[in-house]
Amino acid sequence: MAHTAVAHGDNYLNHSHGMMSWLKTLDHKRIGLMYLFTVLGYFLIGGLFALLIRLELMFPGQTLIDPNTYNKVFTYHGAIMVFMVIIPAIPAALGNFVLPMMLGAKDVAFPRLNLASYYIYVFGALFATSALFFGGADTGWTFYTPYSIRTSGAVISVIFGAFIMGFSSILTGLNFIVTIHKLRAPGLSWARLPLFIWASYATSIIQILATPVLAITLLLLIFERVFQVGIFDPKIGGDPVLFQHFFWFYSHPAVYIMILPPMGVISEVIPVFSRKPIFGYKAIAYSSFGIALIAFVVWGHHLFVSGQGELANFVFSLLTMLVAVPTGVKVFSWVGTMYKGSIRLNAPMLYALGFLQLFTIGGLTGVFLATLAIDVHLTDTYFVIAHFHYVMVGGALMGLLAGMHYWFPKMTGKMYLEKGARISFWWILAGFNITFFPQFIVGAQGMPRRYHDYLPEFSTLNLLSTVGSWFLAIGFFWAAINLWRSLKLGEKAGDNPWNALTLEWQSPSPPPHENFLVEPVVTTWPYEYKAEAGLTPVRPW
Repeated sequence: MAHTAVAHGDNYLNHSHGMMSWLKTLDHKRIGLMYLFTVLGYFLIGGLFALLIRLELMFPGQTLIDPNTYNKVFTYHGAIMVFMVIIPAIPAALGNFVLPMMLGAKDVAFPRLNLASYYIYVFGALFATSALFFGGADTGWTFYTPYSIRTSGAVISVIFGAFIMGFSSILTGLNFIVTIHKLRAPGLSWARLPLFIWASYATSIIQILATPVLAITLLLLIFERVFQVGIFDPKIGGDPVLFQHFFWFYSHPAVYIMILPPMGVISEVIPVFSRKPIFGYKAIAYSSFGIALIAFVVWGHHLFVSGQGELANFVFSLLTMLVAVPTGVKVFSWVGTMYKGSIRLNAPMLYALGFLQLFTIGGLTGVFLATLAIDVHLTDTYFVIAHFHYVMVGGALMGLLAGMHYWFPKMTGKMYLEKGARISFWWILAGFNITFFPQFIVGAQGMPRRYHDYLPEFSTLNLLSTVGSWFLAIGFFWAAINLWRSLKLGEKAGDNPWNALTLEWQSPSPPPHENFLVEPVVTTWPYEYKAEAGLTPVRPW
């Protein structure tokens, strides 16, 4: 594997100057950063809505906001976090930055399409959030019918915004698939691809195949709301369960759009900080496609109490449990990689371990919800809320933070401040568990989700959950401030501070506009830590 020359003064950050050079850029790295900052901006907004929800639920009765406003707040919290943060965070932001470099390419296959996908995402997000100023929406992020058809407010704005953002997801997935097929460096065969690439490839397939189903569903919902044609509303001859089938046919695969990319990040971080080759490379690579395949046939477990037949319930329950097999393969391989490794607990590794803890809890509780008899009791309770957040927020955001810290030296040319990064990790991990673990208990006890109020017997655990949300918020703010301070105070990063073997680390830090000073050629297995790989660590282990 070729190791490039020492970086020169020109890099993608100073290659051209001025705001217009960023707004019109075709450089995948700059587009990735624009995605990242936009996603983090919406994460701040969605997080503030979450804090408001927890403040309202701190005590029984009305604390801060009335029930109607509460419904709008949790609708926007869910819609922003799902459609504007978690789905695009790693594929569009980190993926855009590192995927072409991991392949040894100068850019993605379609640079103009890449920039267009960013502006489509921004336009859709702005269109959806504009509803805040026109009465808001109170349907929940799932837009369940018939309520989303009959309720007042700017429901169409939110739905059409989600429809627009779907095009961004499809175009990004298409761009990545073509890039992976056509722009790999000489010697970078399929059997040598980094595992982040495999995860991104599987994610892109889901984006392309599943997102159009949601787009058509949302268009039908808008059409019915405007013209009162009976599609989903039983009052005018429609079927609300049909909407659930359409919606979850996309939205359950979307869960894996959110979770497969962080799995790819973890598969890169753990070998580097364990100083060992990945255990079970092919098993992890193929398990990504196993998860993607099963994702398309498990949507019915969201309809266990909708009245679908007993046979359908049995089949969907069995298939849902089946997803634990490829997921378990990944967890087993990650643990096997760490076994007897020379583990270094830098911030990326801490976040990877945090991912393992939170995602494992989320995955195991998913087996409970896949069991029909248990799910009937737990449906629409806070147990589901806790499970969803352990998988999506605990998994996806831990993976995002692991990736941000891991690739921070490559993105900026500076090392992040290690002490501050470790402190923020512990705040986030503690705050997350204090916030959401009590929700498993109150959910099992029968506390329903989406309610503005609750019975007094749930007050202690709700108070604990609210206090935990403050710890979580402090941790996220600390992480953001620490990374910002690192831009000024961090040490200059070498080309390969982690002594990693994937191609992006063979480029200067920060990379030049064209990514590499010379075309990289892969000549050794990328996951073997051998002297003949020709790498000299900046910081010896």
